[in-house]
Amino acid sequence: MSAREDVLRRVRAALGGSGAGTTAAGKVGTAPAPVEVPRAYRATGVHEAGSAEVLEQLVDRLVDYRAHVQRVAADDLPAVVAETLAEAGSVVVPPGLDEAWLGDLPRDVVVHRDAPDAPLSALDLDATGAVLTAARVACSETGTIVLDGEPDQGRRAISLVPDVHVCVVRADQVVETIPEAVRILAPHAERPQTWISGPSATSDIELDRVEGVHGPRTLHVLLVA
Repeated sequence: MSAREDVLRRVRAALGGSGAGTTAAGKVGTAPAPVEVPRAYRATGVHEAGSAEVLEQLVDRLVDYRAHVQRVAADDLPAVVAETLAEAGSVVVPPGLDEAWLGDLPRDVVVHRDAPDAPLSALDLDATGAVLTAARVACSETGTIVLDGEPDQGRRAISLVPDVHVCVVRADQVVETIPEAVRILAPHAERPQTWISGPSATSDIELDRVEGVHGPRTLHVLLVA
């Protein structure tokens, strides 16, 4: 029995199914009977999405993860984006990003636009100073921001390769719990998702924290209320 078959056998046994499911050859056999999965976990938070309590919790978590967080009024966003990216030299943006966010960028900051029909190469992204994206949802309880490939967020590579990620999150996108976030993501569950909890970091080597190992070294979150 292959490892794959063994794993599937255990899954079927745990779910109480007796059917063959998908075989090792990729052929579909008899599917297990539907099983009701218990969902006794907490499905919603105490506070409403975008409430002062939820926003305060998100900021607290992100700062604890060593992200740079700034609360911004909507009218001030272009100016704050420009200030944040002033020393980046260049920035990559997804195809559906709000052009108004770039309105105050200094002239010496070069804007590279990533598009489905003309994607930037890994080398191009690596040579770019920063990336600017929107977000799909954020969970305050875990301090997590989720991107799901919407046009204003772009493909996963652009938010993983540049050393600095500037992410704009609207207050009404912030929910308290993971189940609430998952429900928002569910209608487009087929999209590739990137879950971000602070800048990329690892402590695998002698428990010394190293940032920027498998993603941006620096995360700026602009929380728009």
